[in-house]
Amino acid sequence: MPEEPTTITVLDRLLDPVSRCLSEDAARALIGVRADAQTQTRVQELAEKCNEGTLTLEERSEYESYVMAANIVAILQAKARARLAEAS
Repeated sequence: MPEEPTTITVLDRLLDPVSRCLSEDAARALIGVRADAQTQTRVQELAEKCNEGTLTLEERSEYESYVMAANIVAILQAKARARLAEAS
């Protein structure tokens, strides 16, 4: 029986064509992308509330959005690293 695709697997497949468009300079720049301090602080606050079980529905939705965005960036960064590895 085939394995059920995960969100990460689906994202990986959808983002593959994007990563093939990256120049070496763009790949290097993408690897260095980080959230700003304000965003990092907010994500940490939400993570703590999530671990404590005290997130409101609105906060849960916000937190899930951050997690999804972070997954997308992480996948693109991994693909950028692979692109650079192929180029060297």
